[in-house]
Amino acid sequence: MSLYYFGNARTAEQAAEMRRLDGLGICLFCPDVIRRHEKQKILWETEEWIVTPNEFPYAGARLHLLLIPKRHVTDFVDLCAEARDDFWEVLASVKREYALDHYGLGVRNGDCRYTGGTIRHLHVHVLVGEGEESPADEFTPIRMKLSSSPHR
Repeated sequence: MSLYYFGNARTAEQAAEMRRLDGLGICLFCPDVIRRHEKQKILWETEEWIVTPNEFPYAGARLHLLLIPKRHVTDFVDLCAEARDDFWEVLASVKREYALDHYGLGVRNGDCRYTGGTIRHLHVHVLVGEGEESPADEFTPIRMKLSSSPHR
C-alpha cells in the first residue's frame, strides 16, 4: 500500500511531490526524512513531536502548522502514552509562541481514502484564519476536508 493517497491532493505541485516521495518509498513525516526535506522547515521538536509549517497551507489560513508524531502511526489512539501526554505540552507551546487567542485543530485517523488525507502518517493541523487582517469582502474561510470517496 502506498504511503500517500493521491486522490486527495489539493494541487498539482502537491501531487507531484507525493508521487516523487512515494516512488522513493519514503514517508515525508518520519523524523529522519523530514529533517532532510528542503521545503519542510522544523520549527521545534520534543522527544515525541515535530512542529513544522504546512508546505501546502489551506486557503484562508494565516497560520497553518503541523504537529507530527515521531513514531509512524495512522491513528491518534495508537500513540504511546508519552506521545499522547506530550501532545498537550506541544500544543500549549504553539499557543504561547504564536500568542494565539483562537485556532482550530484538525486531525484525520485511519485510511486516507475515506478521511480526506494525503499521507498515511498521523499529523494534527493547527489552523488560524485570516481574522481582522482581511477585509470582509475578501475573507476566505478555511476548509479542511474530513471525508472522501475512494471511488472518484
